[in-house]
Amino acid sequence: MLSRSGGRYSLLMVSSSNRCLTHNINNNNNKFIASAISKSLQQRSMSKSPLFDFTEDEIMMKNLVQDFVKHNMPWDLVHKMDVESKLDPTLKDRLFEAGLLGIEISEEYGGSGQSFTSSIIAIEELAKADPAISVIVDVQNTLVNNLISNFGTKQQKEKYLPLLASKGLGSFCLSESSSGSDAFSLKTRADAKSDGSYVLNGTKCWITSSQEASFYIVMANTDFSKGYKGITAFLVDRENPGLKIGKKEDKLGIRASSTCEVILEDCVVGPESILGGVGKGYKLAIETLNEGRIGIASQMVGLAQGVFDYTIPYLKSRKQFNTAIADFQGMEFQYARAAVEIEAARLMVYNAARMKEAGQNFTKQAAMAKYYSSEVAGNVATKCIEWLGGVGFTKEFCAEKFYRDCIIGKIYEGTSNINLQTIAKFIKKEYN
Repeated sequence: MLSRSGGRYSLLMVSSSNRCLTHNINNNNNKFIASAISKSLQQRSMSKSPLFDFTEDEIMMKNLVQDFVKHNMPWDLVHKMDVESKLDPTLKDRLFEAGLLGIEISEEYGGSGQSFTSSIIAIEELAKADPAISVIVDVQNTLVNNLISNFGTKQQKEKYLPLLASKGLGSFCLSESSSGSDAFSLKTRADAKSDGSYVLNGTKCWITSSQEASFYIVMANTDFSKGYKGITAFLVDRENPGLKIGKKEDKLGIRASSTCEVILEDCVVGPESILGGVGKGYKLAIETLNEGRIGIASQMVGLAQGVFDYTIPYLKSRKQFNTAIADFQGMEFQYARAAVEIEAARLMVYNAARMKEAGQNFTKQAAMAKYYSSEVAGNVATKCIEWLGGVGFTKEFCAEKFYRDCIIGKIYEGTSNINLQTIAKFIKKEYN
C-alpha cells in the first residue's frame, strides 16, 4: 500500500492479490500518484500471466511449422538451394499446402485465418532452419497479404487473396537505386491518361520473391509536385507486357530467396489496379513496413536460435584436455550470455506483435525489436563460428550460412541506423 510518513510517500508491497491497495493522497499536490495507483489497481484486476502467452491456435501453428521443417527442410536441401541460389519449387508448393503463405488471410478467401502473432511464430520457426525461406514467408504474410487484406477493394480481395493463399507469391516494390533509406524520394512515375488508366515507368531494385511472383505491388508517384503525398500503390500482374524482371542479385546470404530488379516500361494499368486510393501509397507503406519490421526481427531471432541449436550439441560432444568444450567456465559464460540475448530479443518481438494486435502504437517497439534482434543475430552467429573452431569456418557445417544470412537483418526493411533514428524521435517526444 501507499503510506505517508514525514511528508514523504513510500510504496509497501502487497503480497496477496486479494488485498486492496489503499492510499491517502492530497489530490491537489499528488495527482500523478493517484494516477499511478489507479493504474496499479487496474493491473491487479487482470489475471496474471507470463509476458507473452500463445493461444491454442498459435501453439498449434508453432507445432505445425516445427513438423513442417522436420519433414520438408533437411540440411541437404537448404544447402542445395543456397548453393544454387534458387527456391526449390516443390518446397514452395508445400509451403502453400501447409497454409504458411496465407496465414492471416481470411478463410473466406482460402487462407488460414490466423493471428499476426501466428505469422511471427512461423517466421521464427522457419528461420531456425533457413532464413531465406523465412523471409519469403515473411514478405508474403506481413507485407503483401496484409496490404491487400487491409486496403484492397472487394474486387481486389476476390482476385488476389485466393491466389496468395493457394499458389501465387506477391512482391512489394518500393526501393530504387537512388532511394533506399530515403525510400519516398522514389522516381518511378505513374502518368494519368484521359481514360482513367495510368502509365508506369521506372525501375525497382532489391525486390524479394520477384523472380517467382505472380503480381507486384508497385509504389509510383502520380504527382511529383505533392512530394510523398503523390505516391500511389498499384497492383501489376506479371503478364503485363510493360513489366519485366531485370538483373537477379548474386547475394551474400538468404540466397534461396530471389532478389531482382523489376522494370516498368510504358506499363499500362487500369484504375481498378490502384490499391488504397490515389496518393495513399506513403500511408500504406509506412503502416505495413512497421509490421514487416516485427517479421524481420522474428526472422533474426529464429536465425540466432537456429545457429545456437546447431552449435551447443557440438560443444557438449567435443572434448579438449579431456573436458567437453561446453564445460569450460569461460565457454559457459559466453553461451549463457548468448542465450540471454536471444530470449530478450524474442520477448521484444512478441511484445511488439501483441501491441500491434491490441491496436496500440507499436512503431517504436517494432524498431527496437528489429534493431536489437539484428544485433543479437550477428553476435550469436559470430560467436558460434568462433566456438566451433575450424569446422565453423567451413561450408560443411551450417554456421557459416547463418552468418552470411544474418548480415541482411541490419539492412532491409529499415537499416539499423534508420531504426535507431526512429527510436530517438520517440524518446525526444516522450521527454517534451
